[in-house]
Amino acid sequence: MKRVCKTTLSLIALAPSAALAQAPDPDPTALSIAAGYKAAFTCSATFNAGRTPEQIAGDELNRIYPDYRDALAALPAAKIVRQTRKFAGSNEGSSVYRTDNTRYVSVAYDDAMPPRIALWRPSLGCVQLPAGALLDDFKEALTAPPGLEAPGEVTPLQKTAAAPPRLSSVVDKAFNRRSYGRGTETTAVIVVKDGAIIAERYRDGFDETTPQRTWSVAKSIAATIIGAAVHDGLIDVGDDRLLEAWSAPGDPRARITLENLLHMSSGLTSGAAGNRTDDVYFGGGRVIDHALSNRLVAEPGARWRYANNDKMAAMRALRERIGAGAAYRRFPFERVLHPLGMTRTFPETDWNGDFVLSSQVWTTARDLVRLGLLYLDDGVVDGRRILPEGWARYVTTPAPAQPARERGGRARPGYGAQWWLYGARHELPDGTYAARGNRGQYLFIIPERNMLVVRRGFDDNGGAQFDVEQFVRDVLAVTQ
Repeated sequence: MKRVCKTTLSLIALAPSAALAQAPDPDPTALSIAAGYKAAFTCSATFNAGRTPEQIAGDELNRIYPDYRDALAALPAAKIVRQTRKFAGSNEGSSVYRTDNTRYVSVAYDDAMPPRIALWRPSLGCVQLPAGALLDDFKEALTAPPGLEAPGEVTPLQKTAAAPPRLSSVVDKAFNRRSYGRGTETTAVIVVKDGAIIAERYRDGFDETTPQRTWSVAKSIAATIIGAAVHDGLIDVGDDRLLEAWSAPGDPRARITLENLLHMSSGLTSGAAGNRTDDVYFGGGRVIDHALSNRLVAEPGARWRYANNDKMAAMRALRERIGAGAAYRRFPFERVLHPLGMTRTFPETDWNGDFVLSSQVWTTARDLVRLGLLYLDDGVVDGRRILPEGWARYVTTPAPAQPARERGGRARPGYGAQWWLYGARHELPDGTYAARGNRGQYLFIIPERNMLVVRRGFDDNGGAQFDVEQFVRDVLAVTQ
């Protein structure tokens, strides 16, 4: 396809996902969002995770949402760019140059439009530019601020060679694509007991340093960042009047509290599926344009509805407390990620600088272990308190409004504050809770047994789900 080099900056309307599923020959609008998907995942997998184009095609771009598959197949190969450029400037009348190492991915989709572009930043990962945008229009505004660099040394995770003899066979079953869901694809499993790793295994092409997209596990990471802000006195779960966008006189959305957002009970509309916020995730849209504009349809706190927008709104509220500059972008690193040693975690933003922490975090299985250990230790790491005392109890207290208890005759988990709640009715110890994400991303915390179970995967977006509850039950059965 011909690439257009110059055009005016514009945003294009994005077709709803249902329309994509009905179109045998994807139109440019469908191709635009599919191209954004391909650019974003190729960029993050390449520069966050060091994956090859062949690996990306087989995993990150394989078995994706069914309504994007035809459009994605119609696109040309992604262009992966690593280049060193010099930018001219001046200093007291003298010409100076600075060198910049630019890494980005572009995907062409329409002869009349520029390609979709995802640009990589150190520590912050990849950001999608809006449809119609040119790289040079955004390059200066999207650089990562100083202070995000990972510390040179972190406390190593403990690991024991004395694993229960039957545990290895249970872990092996997670990788055979049959035992816990035919066609599921496991990439990593870690089991932790009493603070030490007792089992750890990776699929070919992955190891302890390879991050994957967390999908909605990011919500639990975001709840941890918000917890740190509560500990610092920057925000409180009871705060209302959270957002400038909801502050007009008489706007009923001003009654929504931070706790309502954490509980998935804002009362706002969220589309047919609250987990599909594709305009932001793949369309290059801004959080402030798509996550804050919905109207109130239920009293805040009265109705549970899973909604990515609630989490994006919560993080936007934190930004409005801290400020729009570098301090906000440093906060997750300085207060949570680096103290925990989560040095292979990339929280990504939109092009307006808002963290998209409902989904767009790339992290390793071991970094999820570090997150789980923080909760088992009630918010303390290396003697330093990161979260308010009792924050683990807060996030695992059932929200007033709850999801349906059953679906298809099977017990569903309850919901706390961005964590899923399990117990005896799931044949798991009471007090068990979990972070869960699309395509089989799981962190289970079992306080009664002082254990963690992490499973990562690339399960089919339109197919069988990994039976994680049965897997955790099997792990517990062979672990004393």
